[in-house]
Amino acid sequence: MRPHSACPCRGGIPWQGVLLAVSLLTFWNPHPTAQLTIEPVPFDAAEGTDVLLLVHNASQNIIGYNWFKGNTAEDSHEIISYSLLTQNINTGPAFSGRETLYTNGSLLFMNVRKEDTGFYTLRILNNVLRPELATGEFRVHEKSPKPNITINNSQPMEGEDSLALTCEPEINYATYLWKINNQMVLDGDRLKLSNNNRTLTLFNVTRDDPGPYECETQNPVRASHSDPLTLNISYGPIAPIINPPDSHFCPWTNLNLSCHADSNPPAQYSWSFNGGPLEYTQELSIPNPSTNNSGSYVCVAHNSVTNLNRTTTKNITVSGLVAQPSLRATNTEPHSVAMTCLSGDPGISITWIFNSQTLQLTDRMQLSPGHRTLSIDPVRQEDAGEYQCEASNPASSTRTEERTPGLPVGAVAGIVTGVLVGVALVAALGCFLLHTRTGRASVQLGLRDHRTPASRPGQGPSESSTSLAPPPGHGAAVPIYQELLNPDLDIYCRVDHKADVDS
Repeated sequence: MRPHSACPCRGGIPWQGVLLAVSLLTFWNPHPTAQLTIEPVPFDAAEGTDVLLLVHNASQNIIGYNWFKGNTAEDSHEIISYSLLTQNINTGPAFSGRETLYTNGSLLFMNVRKEDTGFYTLRILNNVLRPELATGEFRVHEKSPKPNITINNSQPMEGEDSLALTCEPEINYATYLWKINNQMVLDGDRLKLSNNNRTLTLFNVTRDDPGPYECETQNPVRASHSDPLTLNISYGPIAPIINPPDSHFCPWTNLNLSCHADSNPPAQYSWSFNGGPLEYTQELSIPNPSTNNSGSYVCVAHNSVTNLNRTTTKNITVSGLVAQPSLRATNTEPHSVAMTCLSGDPGISITWIFNSQTLQLTDRMQLSPGHRTLSIDPVRQEDAGEYQCEASNPASSTRTEERTPGLPVGAVAGIVTGVLVGVALVAALGCFLLHTRTGRASVQLGLRDHRTPASRPGQGPSESSTSLAPPPGHGAAVPIYQELLNPDLDIYCRVDHKADVDS
Protein backbone atom coordinates (compact mmCIF):
# COMPACT_ATOMS: atom_id res chain seq x y z
CA MET A 1 0.00 0.00 0.00
CA ARG A 2 1.62 3.23 -1.13
CA PRO A 3 1.72 6.11 1.33
CA HIS A 4 -0.67 8.93 0.89
CA SER A 5 0.74 12.28 -0.20
CA ALA A 6 -0.71 15.77 -0.35
CA CYS A 7 -1.84 16.55 -3.77
CA PRO A 8 -1.89 20.26 -4.76
CA CYS A 9 -4.90 21.51 -6.45
CA ARG A 10 -4.51 20.72 -10.08
CA GLY A 11 -5.22 23.49 -12.85
CA GLY A 12 -4.36 26.64 -10.78
CA ILE A 13 -0.59 26.20 -11.10
CA PRO A 14 0.98 25.70 -14.49
CA TRP A 15 3.23 22.63 -14.84
CA GLN A 16 6.20 24.90 -15.60
CA GLY A 17 5.89 26.28 -12.04
CA VAL A 18 5.92 22.81 -10.53
CA LEU A 19 9.10 22.01 -12.41
CA LEU A 20 10.66 25.28 -11.22
CA ALA A 21 9.73 24.51 -7.60
CA VAL A 22 11.16 21.01 -7.85
CA SER A 23 14.32 22.38 -9.42
CA LEU A 24 14.78 24.90 -6.63
CA LEU A 25 14.29 22.18 -3.96
CA THR A 26 16.81 20.02 -5.71
CA PHE A 27 19.31 22.84 -5.84
CA TRP A 28 19.04 23.57 -2.16
CA ASN A 29 19.00 19.90 -1.11
CA PRO A 30 21.69 18.07 -3.04
CA HIS A 31 21.72 14.24 -2.99
CA PRO A 32 23.99 12.72 -0.35
CA THR A 33 27.07 11.04 -1.70
CA ALA A 34 26.95 8.14 0.86
CA GLN A 35 24.90 5.10 -0.02
CA LEU A 36 21.85 4.14 2.01
CA THR A 37 22.60 1.02 4.16
CA ILE A 38 20.84 -1.13 6.75
CA GLU A 39 22.71 -2.44 9.85
CA PRO A 40 21.12 -5.28 11.86
CA VAL A 41 21.79 -4.98 15.60
CA PRO A 42 22.54 -7.76 16.31
CA PHE A 43 23.00 -9.87 13.22
CA ASP A 44 22.59 -13.13 15.19
CA ALA A 45 19.82 -13.01 17.75
CA ALA A 46 18.35 -15.53 20.11
CA GLU A 47 14.67 -16.23 20.12
CA GLY A 48 12.77 -13.84 22.38
CA THR A 49 15.27 -10.98 22.05
CA ASP A 50 15.00 -7.72 20.05
CA VAL A 51 16.64 -6.75 16.74
CA LEU A 52 16.96 -3.21 15.35
CA LEU A 53 17.38 -2.57 11.62
CA LEU A 54 19.31 0.66 11.84
CA VAL A 55 19.25 3.02 8.83
CA HIS A 56 22.46 4.80 7.74
CA ASN A 57 23.00 7.59 5.21
CA ALA A 58 19.35 8.44 4.58
CA SER A 59 18.84 11.64 2.57
CA GLN A 60 17.55 14.81 4.23
CA ASN A 61 14.58 15.44 1.93
CA ILE A 62 12.63 12.29 2.84
CA ILE A 63 8.89 12.33 2.48
CA GLY A 64 8.19 8.66 3.33
CA TYR A 65 9.44 5.21 4.36
CA ASN A 66 8.28 1.74 3.35
CA TRP A 67 9.55 -1.59 4.87
CA PHE A 68 9.10 -4.92 3.11
CA LYS A 69 9.77 -8.56 4.07
CA GLY A 70 12.37 -10.14 1.79
CA ASN A 71 14.39 -8.85 -1.18
CA THR A 72 11.42 -7.12 -2.73
CA ALA A 73 9.39 -3.91 -2.64
CA GLU A 74 6.10 -5.48 -3.64
CA ASP A 75 3.00 -4.28 -1.87
CA SER A 76 2.08 -7.82 -0.89
CA HIS A 77 5.26 -8.00 1.27
CA GLU A 78 4.83 -4.58 2.87
CA ILE A 79 5.28 -4.49 6.66
CA ILE A 80 4.76 -0.83 7.52
CA SER A 81 4.91 2.63 5.91
CA TYR A 82 5.17 6.20 7.13
CA SER A 83 4.44 9.51 5.38
CA LEU A 84 6.21 12.55 6.72
CA LEU A 85 3.78 14.76 4.79
CA THR A 86 0.64 13.35 6.38
CA GLN A 87 2.26 11.89 9.57
CA ASN A 88 0.34 8.70 8.88
CA ILE A 89 1.56 5.18 9.65
CA ASN A 90 0.02 2.32 7.70
CA THR A 91 0.61 -1.43 8.15
CA GLY A 92 0.84 -3.94 5.39
CA PRO A 93 0.16 -7.68 4.89
CA ALA A 94 3.55 -8.69 6.42
CA PHE A 95 3.03 -6.74 9.66
CA SER A 96 3.16 -9.03 12.75
CA GLY A 97 2.36 -6.49 15.48
CA ARG A 98 5.90 -6.73 16.92
CA GLU A 99 7.46 -4.06 14.67
CA THR A 100 8.05 -0.41 15.61
CA LEU A 101 9.03 2.27 13.06
CA TYR A 102 11.12 5.27 14.10
CA THR A 103 11.09 8.70 12.49
CA ASN A 104 14.58 8.15 11.12
CA GLY A 105 13.32 5.09 9.25
CA SER A 106 14.86 2.45 11.54
CA LEU A 107 12.68 -0.60 12.27
CA LEU A 108 12.66 -2.48 15.61
CA PHE A 109 11.63 -6.14 15.87
CA MET A 110 10.61 -7.16 19.39
CA ASN A 111 10.58 -10.72 20.73
CA VAL A 112 11.95 -12.13 17.52
CA ARG A 113 11.10 -15.62 16.40
CA LYS A 114 12.88 -18.19 14.30
CA GLU A 115 10.64 -17.35 11.32
CA ASP A 116 11.80 -13.72 11.44
CA THR A 117 15.16 -14.83 10.04
CA GLY A 118 15.84 -13.37 6.59
CA PHE A 119 16.15 -10.22 4.47
CA TYR A 120 14.28 -6.91 4.86
CA THR A 121 14.04 -4.08 2.30
CA LEU A 122 13.63 -0.33 2.97
CA ARG A 123 12.35 2.05 0.33
CA ILE A 124 12.72 5.79 0.87
CA LEU A 125 10.93 8.51 -1.10
CA ASN A 126 12.53 11.92 -1.22
CA ASN A 127 11.11 15.25 -2.34
CA VAL A 128 12.04 14.58 -5.96
CA LEU A 129 9.93 11.42 -5.80
CA ARG A 130 12.99 9.28 -6.52
CA PRO A 131 13.00 6.08 -4.42
CA GLU A 132 16.11 4.72 -2.70
CA LEU A 133 16.33 1.02 -1.77
CA ALA A 134 18.48 -0.79 0.80
CA THR A 135 18.38 -4.34 2.16
CA GLY A 136 19.39 -5.74 5.55
CA GLU A 137 19.45 -9.24 7.07
CA PHE A 138 19.46 -10.85 10.49
CA ARG A 139 19.22 -14.40 11.81
CA VAL A 140 17.21 -15.70 14.73
CA HIS A 141 18.54 -18.78 16.52
CA GLU A 142 16.25 -20.99 18.44
CA LYS A 143 16.91 -21.67 22.08
CA SER A 144 18.99 -24.80 21.78
CA PRO A 145 17.80 -27.60 24.01
CA LYS A 146 20.38 -29.40 26.13
CA PRO A 147 21.98 -31.98 23.84
CA ASN A 148 22.12 -35.67 24.64
CA ILE A 149 24.11 -38.59 23.24
CA THR A 150 22.51 -41.62 21.67
CA ILE A 151 24.41 -44.84 20.99
CA ASN A 152 23.74 -47.69 18.57
CA ASN A 153 24.90 -50.46 20.93
CA SER A 154 24.38 -50.28 24.67
CA GLN A 155 26.75 -53.16 25.55
CA PRO A 156 29.55 -53.51 23.00
CA MET A 157 32.14 -56.27 23.31
CA GLU A 158 35.86 -55.65 23.32
CA GLY A 159 37.60 -56.47 20.05
CA GLU A 160 34.35 -57.25 18.24
CA ASP A 161 32.11 -54.17 18.03
CA SER A 162 32.27 -50.60 16.75
CA LEU A 163 30.11 -47.80 18.12
CA ALA A 164 28.33 -44.78 16.65
CA LEU A 165 27.57 -41.96 19.09
CA THR A 166 25.21 -39.19 17.87
CA CYS A 167 24.64 -35.77 19.40
CA GLU A 168 20.92 -34.93 19.46
CA PRO A 169 18.98 -32.92 18.35
CA GLU A 170 19.98 -31.54 14.98
CA ILE A 171 20.11 -27.73 15.19
CA ASN A 172 20.36 -25.23 12.34
CA TYR A 173 23.49 -23.09 12.24
CA ALA A 174 24.96 -25.17 15.07
CA THR A 175 28.50 -26.47 15.42
CA TYR A 176 29.10 -29.83 17.12
CA LEU A 177 32.10 -30.63 19.28
CA TRP A 178 33.11 -33.86 21.07
CA LYS A 179 35.22 -34.49 24.14
CA ILE A 180 36.61 -37.72 25.64
CA ASN A 181 37.89 -37.44 29.19
CA ASN A 182 37.65 -33.63 28.80
CA GLN A 183 39.94 -33.75 25.75
CA MET A 184 38.83 -32.51 22.32
CA VAL A 185 38.22 -35.30 19.78
CA LEU A 186 39.77 -35.19 16.33
CA ASP A 187 39.65 -37.66 13.47
CA GLY A 188 42.09 -40.53 13.89
CA ASP A 189 42.68 -44.18 13.14
CA ARG A 190 39.93 -45.38 15.49
CA LEU A 191 37.81 -42.23 15.73
CA LYS A 192 35.75 -40.78 12.87
CA LEU A 193 33.59 -37.62 12.86
CA SER A 194 30.77 -37.36 10.32
CA ASN A 195 27.32 -35.84 9.67
CA ASN A 196 28.52 -32.27 10.32
CA ASN A 197 30.42 -33.70 13.31
CA ARG A 198 27.16 -34.78 14.93
CA THR A 199 28.22 -38.45 14.81
CA LEU A 200 31.32 -39.91 16.41
CA THR A 201 32.25 -43.45 15.34
CA LEU A 202 34.58 -45.54 17.48
CA PHE A 203 36.09 -48.58 15.76
CA ASN A 204 37.05 -51.81 17.56
CA VAL A 205 36.27 -50.74 21.09
CA THR A 206 38.52 -51.85 23.94
CA ARG A 207 38.23 -51.80 27.72
CA ASP A 208 40.22 -48.54 27.63
CA ASP A 209 37.43 -46.70 25.75
CA PRO A 210 34.73 -46.21 28.43
CA GLY A 211 34.99 -42.41 28.35
CA PRO A 212 33.25 -40.37 29.63
CA TYR A 213 32.06 -38.86 26.33
CA GLU A 214 30.47 -35.41 26.02
CA CYS A 215 29.03 -33.49 23.08
CA GLU A 216 28.62 -29.72 22.82
CA THR A 217 26.40 -27.65 20.52
CA GLN A 218 27.37 -24.10 19.67
CA ASN A 219 25.48 -21.46 17.73
CA PRO A 220 26.32 -17.75 17.52
CA VAL A 221 24.28 -17.00 20.61
CA ARG A 222 24.62 -20.03 22.86
CA ALA A 223 26.68 -23.11 23.76
CA SER A 224 25.23 -26.14 25.51
CA HIS A 225 26.78 -29.35 26.88
CA SER A 226 25.38 -32.83 27.19
CA ASP A 227 25.67 -34.94 30.30
CA PRO A 228 28.74 -37.23 30.28
CA LEU A 229 28.19 -40.70 28.88
CA THR A 230 30.29 -43.66 30.06
CA LEU A 231 30.34 -46.73 27.84
CA ASN A 232 29.64 -50.17 29.24
CA ILE A 233 32.15 -52.31 27.36
CA SER A 234 32.12 -56.06 27.98
CA TYR A 235 35.55 -57.70 28.22
CA GLY A 236 37.48 -60.45 29.96
CA PRO A 237 37.94 -62.25 32.13
CA ILE A 238 41.72 -62.13 32.28
CA ALA A 239 43.66 -64.87 34.06
CA PRO A 240 42.50 -64.76 37.69
CA ILE A 241 44.77 -64.03 40.64
CA ILE A 242 44.58 -66.21 43.75
CA ASN A 243 45.34 -64.61 47.11
CA PRO A 244 47.13 -64.84 49.42
CA PRO A 245 50.30 -65.50 47.43
CA ASP A 246 51.53 -68.00 50.06
CA SER A 247 51.71 -71.64 49.03
CA HIS A 248 52.36 -73.14 52.49
CA PHE A 249 49.88 -73.15 55.36
CA CYS A 250 49.90 -74.33 58.95
CA PRO A 251 47.50 -77.06 60.05
CA TRP A 252 46.06 -75.02 62.95
CA THR A 253 45.06 -71.98 60.83
CA ASN A 254 42.20 -71.75 58.33
CA LEU A 255 43.05 -72.14 54.66
CA ASN A 256 41.38 -69.08 53.06
CA LEU A 257 41.75 -68.47 49.31
CA SER A 258 40.18 -65.71 47.21
CA CYS A 259 40.05 -65.44 43.43
CA HIS A 260 39.77 -62.25 41.36
CA ALA A 261 39.80 -61.63 37.59
CA ASP A 262 39.36 -58.32 35.77
CA SER A 263 36.10 -58.69 33.90
CA ASN A 264 33.00 -56.75 32.79
CA PRO A 265 30.43 -57.80 33.73
CA PRO A 266 31.98 -59.23 36.93
CA ALA A 267 33.12 -62.81 36.55
CA GLN A 268 31.52 -65.87 38.12
CA TYR A 269 33.90 -68.14 40.02
CA SER A 270 34.26 -71.85 40.76
CA TRP A 271 36.93 -73.99 42.48
CA SER A 272 38.28 -77.48 42.03
CA PHE A 273 40.78 -79.51 44.07
CA ASN A 274 43.00 -82.17 42.50
CA GLY A 275 40.60 -82.35 39.56
CA GLY A 276 37.40 -82.60 41.63
CA PRO A 277 34.83 -79.76 41.92
CA LEU A 278 34.60 -77.88 45.19
CA GLU A 279 32.41 -74.74 45.31
CA TYR A 280 30.91 -72.01 43.10
CA THR A 281 32.23 -69.08 45.06
CA GLN A 282 34.86 -66.39 44.90
CA GLU A 283 36.10 -67.05 48.44
CA LEU A 284 37.19 -70.56 49.45
CA SER A 285 37.65 -71.42 53.13
CA ILE A 286 38.87 -74.71 54.62
CA PRO A 287 38.93 -74.69 58.44
CA ASN A 288 41.65 -76.57 60.32
CA PRO A 289 43.36 -78.02 57.22
CA SER A 290 45.54 -81.10 57.42
CA THR A 291 48.21 -82.49 55.16
CA ASN A 292 45.35 -84.16 53.23
CA ASN A 293 44.38 -80.69 52.03
CA SER A 294 47.71 -80.29 50.26
CA GLY A 295 47.35 -80.34 46.51
CA SER A 296 46.34 -78.45 43.37
CA TYR A 297 43.62 -75.79 43.67
CA VAL A 298 42.14 -74.38 40.44
CA CYS A 299 40.04 -71.20 40.18
CA VAL A 300 37.84 -70.75 37.07
CA ALA A 301 36.54 -67.26 36.14
CA HIS A 302 33.62 -67.08 33.68
CA ASN A 303 32.08 -64.07 31.87
CA SER A 304 28.45 -64.68 30.96
CA VAL A 305 28.42 -62.01 28.20
CA THR A 306 31.70 -62.75 26.41
CA ASN A 307 31.27 -66.45 27.26
CA LEU A 308 35.00 -66.71 28.03
CA ASN A 309 36.68 -68.77 30.77
CA ARG A 310 40.09 -68.23 32.36
CA THR A 311 41.78 -70.46 34.96
CA THR A 312 44.65 -70.23 37.44
CA THR A 313 46.20 -73.13 39.37
CA LYS A 314 47.83 -72.87 42.80
CA ASN A 315 49.64 -75.70 44.53
CA ILE A 316 49.09 -75.64 48.30
CA THR A 317 51.14 -77.46 50.94
CA VAL A 318 49.82 -77.86 54.47
CA SER A 319 52.87 -78.46 56.68
CA GLY A 320 53.04 -79.92 60.20
CA LEU A 321 55.41 -78.97 63.01
CA VAL A 322 59.09 -79.66 62.37
CA ALA A 323 60.71 -82.20 64.70
CA GLN A 324 63.87 -81.08 66.44
CA PRO A 325 66.93 -82.12 64.42
CA SER A 326 70.17 -83.57 65.78
CA LEU A 327 73.75 -82.84 64.82
CA ARG A 328 76.52 -85.34 64.04
CA ALA A 329 80.15 -84.34 63.54
CA THR A 330 82.75 -86.59 61.92
CA ASN A 331 86.43 -86.21 61.23
CA THR A 332 86.64 -86.93 57.49
CA GLU A 333 90.40 -86.35 57.06
CA PRO A 334 93.20 -85.37 59.43
CA HIS A 335 92.59 -81.66 58.77
CA SER A 336 88.84 -81.52 58.04
CA VAL A 337 85.50 -82.08 59.72
CA ALA A 338 81.94 -82.67 58.46
CA MET A 339 78.79 -81.91 60.43
CA THR A 340 75.43 -83.35 59.36
CA CYS A 341 72.01 -82.07 60.37
CA LEU A 342 69.79 -85.10 60.96
CA SER A 343 66.02 -84.68 60.47
CA GLY A 344 63.35 -87.03 59.26
CA ASP A 345 60.95 -84.28 58.08
CA PRO A 346 60.61 -83.90 54.30
CA GLY A 347 60.62 -80.57 52.53
CA ILE A 348 62.48 -78.65 55.21
CA SER A 349 65.04 -75.88 54.91
CA ILE A 350 68.35 -76.11 56.77
CA THR A 351 70.16 -73.08 58.23
CA TRP A 352 73.48 -73.29 60.06
CA ILE A 353 74.09 -71.34 63.29
CA PHE A 354 77.53 -70.56 64.73
CA ASN A 355 77.76 -69.12 68.25
CA SER A 356 74.05 -68.14 68.11
CA GLN A 357 74.52 -66.24 64.82
CA THR A 358 73.78 -67.28 61.26
CA LEU A 359 76.93 -68.91 59.96
CA GLN A 360 78.93 -66.82 57.49
CA LEU A 361 80.57 -69.25 55.10
CA THR A 362 84.27 -68.92 54.38
CA ASP A 363 86.24 -70.28 51.47
CA ARG A 364 87.10 -73.31 53.62
CA MET A 365 83.45 -74.20 54.18
CA GLN A 366 81.11 -76.04 51.85
CA LEU A 367 77.43 -76.99 52.07
CA SER A 368 75.98 -80.07 50.48
CA PRO A 369 72.87 -79.90 48.26
CA GLY A 370 70.00 -79.21 50.61
CA HIS A 371 72.49 -77.75 53.15
CA ARG A 372 72.25 -80.82 55.40
CA THR A 373 76.03 -81.30 55.65
CA LEU A 374 78.58 -78.60 56.49
CA SER A 375 82.22 -79.41 55.65
CA ILE A 376 85.23 -77.43 56.90
CA ASP A 377 88.58 -78.12 55.28
CA PRO A 378 91.03 -77.38 56.78
CA VAL A 379 89.89 -76.75 60.32
CA ARG A 380 91.46 -73.81 62.11
CA GLN A 381 91.24 -72.48 65.61
CA GLU A 382 88.85 -69.69 64.60
CA ASP A 383 86.40 -72.45 63.67
CA ALA A 384 86.17 -73.46 67.32
CA GLY A 385 82.78 -72.64 68.75
CA GLU A 386 79.22 -73.83 69.10
CA TYR A 387 77.42 -75.07 66.00
CA GLN A 388 73.70 -75.64 65.55
CA CYS A 389 71.47 -76.45 62.65
CA GLU A 390 67.95 -75.10 62.26
CA ALA A 391 65.25 -77.04 60.40
CA SER A 392 62.21 -75.11 59.21
CA ASN A 393 59.14 -75.32 57.02
CA PRO A 394 56.45 -72.67 56.43
CA ALA A 395 54.65 -73.81 59.58
CA SER A 396 57.46 -73.89 62.15
CA SER A 397 61.20 -74.02 62.79
CA THR A 398 63.45 -75.57 65.46
CA ARG A 399 67.18 -75.85 66.24
CA THR A 400 69.40 -78.43 67.76
CA GLU A 401 69.77 -77.80 71.47
CA GLU A 402 72.92 -76.08 72.59
CA ARG A 403 75.81 -78.21 73.83
CA THR A 404 74.39 -81.32 72.25
CA PRO A 405 76.66 -83.42 70.04
CA GLY A 406 77.84 -80.87 67.58
CA LEU A 407 81.16 -79.09 67.37
CA PRO A 408 81.77 -77.11 70.55
CA VAL A 409 85.16 -75.59 71.31
CA GLY A 410 86.51 -78.75 72.90
CA ALA A 411 85.52 -80.88 69.92
CA VAL A 412 87.33 -78.61 67.49
CA ALA A 413 90.30 -78.51 69.81
CA GLY A 414 90.20 -82.28 70.15
CA ILE A 415 90.16 -82.78 66.41
CA VAL A 416 92.97 -80.30 65.93
CA THR A 417 94.94 -81.68 68.86
CA GLY A 418 94.50 -85.24 67.66
CA VAL A 419 95.87 -84.25 64.30
CA LEU A 420 98.68 -82.24 65.82
CA VAL A 421 99.67 -84.91 68.36
CA GLY A 422 100.24 -87.29 65.49
CA VAL A 423 102.27 -84.67 63.70
CA ALA A 424 104.11 -83.84 66.92
CA LEU A 425 104.94 -87.49 67.60
CA VAL A 426 106.46 -87.88 64.18
CA ALA A 427 108.34 -84.63 64.59
CA ALA A 428 109.49 -85.56 68.11
CA LEU A 429 110.72 -88.95 66.94
CA GLY A 430 112.71 -87.27 64.21
CA CYS A 431 114.03 -84.79 66.72
CA PHE A 432 114.98 -87.65 69.11
CA LEU A 433 116.85 -89.51 66.42
CA LEU A 434 118.61 -86.37 65.36
CA HIS A 435 119.44 -85.52 68.95
CA THR A 436 120.68 -89.06 69.61
CA ARG A 437 122.98 -88.95 66.64
CA THR A 438 124.22 -85.54 67.65
CA GLY A 439 124.78 -86.74 71.22
CA ARG A 440 126.70 -89.77 70.11
CA ALA A 441 128.85 -87.66 67.88
CA SER A 442 129.47 -85.26 70.75
CA VAL A 443 130.37 -88.15 73.09
CA GLN A 444 132.74 -89.62 70.61
CA LEU A 445 134.28 -86.22 70.02
CA GLY A 446 134.56 -85.69 73.78
CA LEU A 447 136.11 -89.04 74.22
CA ARG A 448 138.64 -88.22 71.64
CA ASP A 449 139.31 -84.81 73.12
CA HIS A 450 139.05 -85.61 76.82
CA ARG A 451 139.51 -89.37 77.06
CA THR A 452 136.96 -90.06 79.80
CA PRO A 453 137.61 -93.10 81.91
CA ALA A 454 136.29 -96.41 80.76
CA SER A 455 133.26 -97.63 82.52
CA ARG A 456 133.43 -100.27 85.05
CA PRO A 457 131.77 -103.57 84.47
CA GLY A 458 128.16 -103.56 85.37
CA GLN A 459 127.69 -99.91 84.72
CA GLY A 460 125.37 -99.04 81.83
CA PRO A 461 125.10 -96.01 79.62
CA SER A 462 122.84 -94.30 82.18
CA GLU A 463 125.89 -93.57 84.18
CA SER A 464 127.48 -91.72 81.30
CA SER A 465 127.85 -88.00 81.62
CA THR A 466 126.11 -87.55 78.34
CA SER A 467 122.26 -86.95 78.67
CA LEU A 468 119.89 -88.06 75.97
CA ALA A 469 116.56 -86.27 75.18
CA PRO A 470 113.59 -88.08 76.72
CA PRO A 471 111.19 -89.86 74.38
CA PRO A 472 108.35 -87.59 73.25
CA GLY A 473 105.29 -87.80 75.43
CA HIS A 474 102.08 -85.88 75.98
CA GLY A 475 103.68 -83.30 78.16
CA ALA A 476 106.73 -82.84 75.98
CA ALA A 477 104.86 -82.72 72.65
CA VAL A 478 103.91 -79.08 72.82
CA PRO A 479 107.36 -77.55 73.04
CA ILE A 480 108.64 -80.01 70.46
CA TYR A 481 106.09 -79.32 67.71
CA GLN A 482 105.99 -75.67 68.58
CA GLU A 483 109.55 -75.57 67.42
CA LEU A 484 109.26 -77.99 64.54
CA LEU A 485 105.93 -77.20 62.86
CA ASN A 486 105.87 -74.96 59.82
CA PRO A 487 105.14 -71.36 60.83
CA ASP A 488 102.08 -71.39 58.53
CA LEU A 489 100.55 -73.98 60.85
CA ASP A 490 101.42 -72.24 64.07
CA ILE A 491 97.74 -71.66 64.73
CA TYR A 492 97.42 -75.28 65.77
CA CYS A 493 99.79 -74.57 68.56
CA ARG A 494 97.22 -72.31 70.15
CA VAL A 495 94.52 -74.96 70.42
CA ASP A 496 93.14 -75.38 73.94
CA HIS A 497 94.31 -78.89 74.85
CA LYS A 498 92.62 -78.72 78.19
CA ALA A 499 89.35 -78.41 76.39
CA ASP A 500 90.25 -81.51 74.41
CA VAL A 501 90.82 -83.45 77.61
CA ASP A 502 87.60 -82.12 79.14
CA SER A 503 85.57 -82.96 76.09
